[in-house]
Amino acid sequence: MNAQQHKSHQDLLSHVDSAGVPAASLDAIIVPNGRPSAYLKEAIAAAKLVDAHLVLLCSMLADASSAALAAKREGVRVTAIDVEFLPDGVVPRFATDKLLKFGKFRRPVDTSLKRNLGLLLASLAGWKRILFLDDDIKLPDPGDLAAAAGLLDDHDVVGLANAGMPDNSVVCHALRDVGAPQDVFIGGGALVVGEPAFSSFFPNIYNEDWFFLLDGVRLRPSAVTGTAWQYAYDPYNDPRRARGEELGDTLAEGIFGLFDNEFGLDHADNAYWSEFLPERRRIISTTIERVLASSIEAAQKARMVAALKASIGRSHLITPELCVEYLEAWQSDCLRWQRHIRRLKRDRRGAGIEGALATLGIGHLAQPGIDGRISTGLKRRSSAPRAVPA
Repeated sequence: MNAQQHKSHQDLLSHVDSAGVPAASLDAIIVPNGRPSAYLKEAIAAAKLVDAHLVLLCSMLADASSAALAAKREGVRVTAIDVEFLPDGVVPRFATDKLLKFGKFRRPVDTSLKRNLGLLLASLAGWKRILFLDDDIKLPDPGDLAAAAGLLDDHDVVGLANAGMPDNSVVCHALRDVGAPQDVFIGGGALVVGEPAFSSFFPNIYNEDWFFLLDGVRLRPSAVTGTAWQYAYDPYNDPRRARGEELGDTLAEGIFGLFDNEFGLDHADNAYWSEFLPERRRIISTTIERVLASSIEAAQKARMVAALKASIGRSHLITPELCVEYLEAWQSDCLRWQRHIRRLKRDRRGAGIEGALATLGIGHLAQPGIDGRISTGLKRRSSAPRAVPA
C-alpha cells in the first residue's frame, strides 16, 4: 500500500488559471481574528472590493469593537464577535475533543471554533459562497476571489495558491530547509467555500482544514487558483509548536497519502498506521541527521533540532489504535455536526445575519454604517456575549 508520507498532494486538486474563469460573487468573508485591527486591512479591502459581508471572529489580541469600527470606517458591512465566551451549545461538543481533552494531545487554540462558528452563521444567514481568510494573509490580486467563487459551480472548495511563507508543519519546513522536496497544499488561510461544504466542520487538531476538505469518507471536489501571500513566521521559535502539530500532521499526511495512492479512508486501519508511524519517525530522525550535518547557522540549527526532537518525542506517543480511534470519533462528529445544522435551521429565527445571530442566541445590536449599511459588533461582558455598537 506504500504507507509513506508524500512530498506533494497536488494531484488531488484541479489546477485552474483564474484568467478566463466566469466570475461569481461572494456573500461573506470570514476572518478568525486574533491580532489587532491593523491586521485587518487586507480583509477589509477585499470585502469592500467584492461587496461582501465581513465577519470578524475575535479573541486574544483582537477586540470586536475596534475591529468592527475599522471596517465601518471603510463603509464595509461587518459583524464582529468576541468568541471567548460563547454560550454552551452554539458549537456542538465533539467526540474528537473528548478523546484528546485530558492527554498530551489537547490543543488549546480556538481557530477551529471560530471557523465552525463562521460556517453556522453562513448556513443560517442563507449565504452560498464564503471566503475564509486569515488575518496574516495578503491578497496580491483580490480579483482572484471572483474567479475562485465562480469555480464553486463545479467544486465544493477552492483554495488560493500560497505564494508567501509555505503553510507547512515544522517537520515539513525542516525537510525543505535541508533541501528535500516539499510542496504545500490548499488550506483554511485563504479558502473559498460553497454551500455543499457547509456540512463539513473543522476539528480542533492541527491540519483541521485538511479534515474540513473531506466529506467524512473522501476528498470533496477541490480546486486551486489565484494567489495568496502568507506573511513570514518562525516555525522553530518554540518546540511546543512541533509537539502540538504532530498528531494532526501524522493523521493528515497518512490519510492524504492513501488518497494519492487511490485508496479510501477505509484503508486507514491498524495495519496501515503500524506501517505509517515508523516511516514518519524515520523521516523525522533522518531530517535531524541532515540538519546536524548541514551548514545551517549554529543557533538556527539548534532550534531546528530541538523542534524536530519535540516532534519525534510526541510521535512516540501516537499508536495505531489512537489513529483509528480518532478517525472513528471524527466520522461520528461529521454526523453530529450535520444534525446540529439541521436542528438550527428548523429553529431559525429570521433571515440574514441578524436571524443567524438570533438563532444562535448570541444577541446583536445593529446600527447604520456610514454609508447606510448595517454594521454589527458583538462584545463580551463578564462570561456572556453582549452586543455593543460598532
